Amino acid sequence: MASGLQLPTDDSVLLQVTHDSIKSFSAELRFSLQTTIESVKEKLWRKCGTSVGSMLLQLFDESGSKLCDLADNSRPLGFFSPHDGFRLHIVDLDPSSVTSSGWLEDTSLVEKYTISEEAYNKLDSNFRKFKEKLASQNATGNQNKLPDNYMEDLCANIKVGDRCEVEPGEKRGVVKFVGKAETAGPGYWVGIQYDEPLGKHDGMVKGKRYFDCPPQHGALLRPDKVKVGDYPERDPFDEEEI
Repeated sequence: MASGLQLPTDDSVLLQVTHDSIKSFSAELRFSLQTTIESVKEKLWRKCGTSVGSMLLQLFDESGSKLCDLADNSRPLGFFSPHDGFRLHIVDLDPSSVTSSGWLEDTSLVEKYTISEEAYNKLDSNFRKFKEKLASQNATGNQNKLPDNYMEDLCANIKVGDRCEVEPGEKRGVVKFVGKAETAGPGYWVGIQYDEPLGKHDGMVKGKRYFDCPPQHGALLRPDKVKVGDYPERDPFDEEEI
């Protein structure tokens, strides 16, 4: 009896996710095509704060043209035929939502705590006193300067392209740079591109570029914080990892 060879098919899609009220919210996320729209909303709620009942999802193609509203919560995502590169846009329908009022981004809406100069100076510990103490320590601490080869030995098994996990936080990514980084400090450093926007820059540190990566995905760390190995990219919507 003849048997046919069945090739594996990709049952997922990579979408750009945006939010109508949180302008800084933007991420590339992978979804299973079998996931229902209600399940997609529940997982996005954990990411952006918009409740499932107040969330409308809209699908846009790569040219920015709106294709449809994903209004039927019982339908699987694949029913709407999304493709890699399409955009999934979140609309918050609740006018009283914390996202729609701008509280998550506009710090001017938050009442500020104020203290008089006299009361601030009377505090046993404050940031000004901390800075003065730090400056004093730096002035007398030149004998503790790190050598130029600091942690060089820990870089022996780390190379560009390695998958890695970073402590603390078990953040995963890929090694993009290994070597000295004068603008960061003496010794050896490892540049990481995180899988998610958990970093501080795009590979440029204090005006010098050490590697290229998307904004907010880059980090420059000491090699003792980096473990290389079989660390595949996590599913951002795995229930056990949220």
